[in-house]
Amino acid sequence: MKLYNSPIRRRTALGFIGGGLVASCQSRPASQTPAGASPTSPPPEPPQTVVLSSENFARWLDGVRAEAAKRGISQPTIHAALDDLQPVQRVVELDRRQPEFTQTFSRYLNNAVNPKRIADGRAMMAQHASLLASLERDFGVQGRFLVAFWGMETNYGRVMGDFSVIAALATLAFDGRREAFFRDELFKALSILDKGHISLARMKGSWAGAMGNTQFMPSTFLRHAVDRDGDAHIDIWGSVPDALASAANYLHSMNWDGEGTWGREVKLPRGFDIGLSSLDVDAKENIQPLPAWSKLGLRRADGGPLPNRDVAASLVLPQGVGGPALLVYENYRTILRWNRSAFYAIAVGHLADRMTGGEALTTLATAAEPLRRQDVVMLQEGLISQGFLKGSADGVMGSGTRQAIRRFQQAKGLPPDGYADKALITVVTTA
Repeated sequence: MKLYNSPIRRRTALGFIGGGLVASCQSRPASQTPAGASPTSPPPEPPQTVVLSSENFARWLDGVRAEAAKRGISQPTIHAALDDLQPVQRVVELDRRQPEFTQTFSRYLNNAVNPKRIADGRAMMAQHASLLASLERDFGVQGRFLVAFWGMETNYGRVMGDFSVIAALATLAFDGRREAFFRDELFKALSILDKGHISLARMKGSWAGAMGNTQFMPSTFLRHAVDRDGDAHIDIWGSVPDALASAANYLHSMNWDGEGTWGREVKLPRGFDIGLSSLDVDAKENIQPLPAWSKLGLRRADGGPLPNRDVAASLVLPQGVGGPALLVYENYRTILRWNRSAFYAIAVGHLADRMTGGEALTTLATAAEPLRRQDVVMLQEGLISQGFLKGSADGVMGSGTRQAIRRFQQAKGLPPDGYADKALITVVTTA
């Protein structure tokens, strides 16, 4: 019997903040760069100054203690974790920080899937080959993807975050912006301590409470984390078998396709209707089987024919018509449930490919100059004034803005890729 069919193996595990607050939330040394950033990117907007009241926090903790006891958390755990606890102002500053610049796909991918991360990933695959083979057999998740997630989340365990998880979660719950969510995560973190899986001193993570090699939130830990090394503790911080098995169990719970891949780079024919590409993060607007895309003229990146298989795929253009064209499959959407970022999902898939001999993307355009928030606001205001976008300008390049860009492009006879750069902003604002 496969282990993922065993109630013993699936007894515990954990979840992410909306599937999205993971490694990008971490505090890293200056010499380390997260996958979502670029060492050459302009610095972010300075964080807001935040002053939290220790007196009010202490009163708030009294309610937390009472509720923790009602939830069955032992008094020794409550006292050890909450006595003398102080709010961490840096946590709130990081939570409220708004980036001044948008991220560009080429910079993101070049940073996330760099030669060292590829080489290190290959070394990890060789070092843990037996473990990965057993996890693929038991959970149906290919080893290369488990290692790719590991590399993206914490650079193979090198950067797991150095914030106290209890202090970070308590601070965010007390701050109140997302109180219900973080308060519940705090109680789940206390439960993990109470079960003896990890000591308070070792329960470190990101400023948002994501923990260990795989950056699980406490709720995901309690739902999906497993003891793979057989020591009766689930240690996603120090045990690679526990960490990777937990990741495999989590992906299996989301119906990961262990027989398929995430997607592939393709070539578009001349005259192709760019409007058939997807703009939403989930890439669900125009899903067709591979033979249907073949009939439209799409080919592999090397010019060969697409597989003649009934695999549902959609087309994404993360850098517009000037960048790579990618057909993505259901595993791509499963990656998005781990972290709801199209760039992240592509990077995980591409890193898994590169570690196993896959080629670099052939059409990755030169890094474009990132847009400032004020550039996006200017673009949105132009789209609003011309009736292509409803609502107010918020400086966020979301799905609604991309759809409005596509409508503008279609109206002006431009390739409707929904992609914005400074040249497009000039066209919109002078139209």
